[in-house]
Amino acid sequence: MNRRAILLGIAAMPLVAGPAWAAKPAVFAVDGLAIRGYDPVAYFKENQPVMGDAAYAAEWQGATWHFASAANRDAFVAAPQDHAPQYGGYCAYAVSKGGIATTQPDTWTVHDGRLYLNYNLTVRDIWRQDVAGNVARADALWPGVLDA
Repeated sequence: MNRRAILLGIAAMPLVAGPAWAAKPAVFAVDGLAIRGYDPVAYFKENQPVMGDAAYAAEWQGATWHFASAANRDAFVAAPQDHAPQYGGYCAYAVSKGGIATTQPDTWTVHDGRLYLNYNLTVRDIWRQDVAGNVARADALWPGVLDA
């Protein structure tokens, strides 16, 4: 990837703004719905994003999570930390840079048994150039970026 594409990808990421004194929610959710309604367990079981169904919903960390099946919902409820996207579903690359940004369900990576989401496909490509390094940087900054 060339330098221009990297800079365009970074510049395109809108950081989630808010008053400096207010912490951001622990989970990125649109209208209260985590991963825009996609099933977090499906990324691991089916190796792809799968739209969840409101009939199979669960609440966790202040957000509603949808699942494609009762079995997926039950697996999540039993161990949400094993299935939920890292960094509350905010853009993993943005967190590695000290900020937060929104994500899309199709911009995902599973690495070392963990789910990471990104702002868009260009940013995901940048993220994938150094996943281990980006994870180390993001882990060091999370969850402090929510208070920034």
